[in-house]
Amino acid sequence: MEAALTEQANTSAVSTSSAFDSALHRGSANSQRGLRAMVSKDKTLHDLAMGEYFKHWDNKDAENETDDTRRARREDYASLTRQYYNLTTDIYEYAWGESLHFCRFARGESFSQAIARHEHYLGASIGIKGDMKVLDVGCGVGGPAREIVKFTGCHVTGLNISEYQLKHAEKYGKRAGLSHKLKFVQGDFMAMPFPDSSFDAVYAFEATVHAPSLQGVYSEIRRVLKPGGVVGIYEWLMTEEYDNENLAHRRIRVDIEQAFGISNMVNISDSLAAIEAAGLELEVHRDLAIDKDGLDSAPWYWPMSGDLKHAQTAWDFLSYLKNSTWGIMLFSALLGLLGLVGIAPAGAKKTMDTMRKGGDALVAGGSQGIFTPMYLLVARKPKA
Repeated sequence: MEAALTEQANTSAVSTSSAFDSALHRGSANSQRGLRAMVSKDKTLHDLAMGEYFKHWDNKDAENETDDTRRARREDYASLTRQYYNLTTDIYEYAWGESLHFCRFARGESFSQAIARHEHYLGASIGIKGDMKVLDVGCGVGGPAREIVKFTGCHVTGLNISEYQLKHAEKYGKRAGLSHKLKFVQGDFMAMPFPDSSFDAVYAFEATVHAPSLQGVYSEIRRVLKPGGVVGIYEWLMTEEYDNENLAHRRIRVDIEQAFGISNMVNISDSLAAIEAAGLELEVHRDLAIDKDGLDSAPWYWPMSGDLKHAQTAWDFLSYLKNSTWGIMLFSALLGLLGLVGIAPAGAKKTMDTMRKGGDALVAGGSQGIFTPMYLLVARKPKA
């Protein structure tokens, strides 16, 4: 099967197929994670996945960005997103864990506690209760879904375009004894495979940024919500301080987009307009990256910033080692060496280097106040 796929995989249709994903990962979703999973890939198919993803970025820097370049990324968003997570899911789980999102940090709070609190906050913000059917849009490997189930007792359906991530989510849900409260479905959130009015509530953790149109994905969310149902979203957005004519600002945006599989990141005002255009009634909107309450002990981007003074536990120190620029450079060098001797895919180092550059852009964007990964949106579908 792998040989047949290799012959055909010059087309996007083949390289985004279920058979392609299965052959690429060689069953590692069921048995391995982290570095072991990275080195177990089919190297030829990994090269093809690299080509599908990086064709949108190679020789297309911020200085020469055009509307046509961005339009091409939007039109190919599904392949772009799927191949991105084919290339990076193992890296995320190695470096960050099973909840693939940022969070705020309180004094005396470990990294895992901070992640869970961020998840609880969104669940509480939309009033999830134990008898509800809830949709997780872009569920990753299911970390937030498992936490929301444990926090509220509800049933969560996770939707994800990445088959590889869904296999991880199913495995982790079974391991946690939560399979009876979880269901994972492969699909595109721009055309969700659910009937109208299917869910009591919907949430998304930093996932809808992958949409080619926020109005499009918000409209789908409205469709699958029951009348009166509520949606809560943590959105990645450029703030109103962002100036696209400022080349330094534009480099930050493009570096974030390339490193994190984003076809079309927009401003806060664009997101608010998209909520309204989708027919949802906005109830709350707030940038949680701004510490209005004086409760945060560190900025959301500190694990990537190299500022060790914010580490509060031994795990925090380990997280810093993995996610700092130096930590990523060391791991990238290891992958490069393993690639040279044929153990790891040759392109793994390029992926790590791109993520390192993107991490630096996140820190720059966050510290300059031109980017947020946690703009809170709470909106309701009208009852009639």
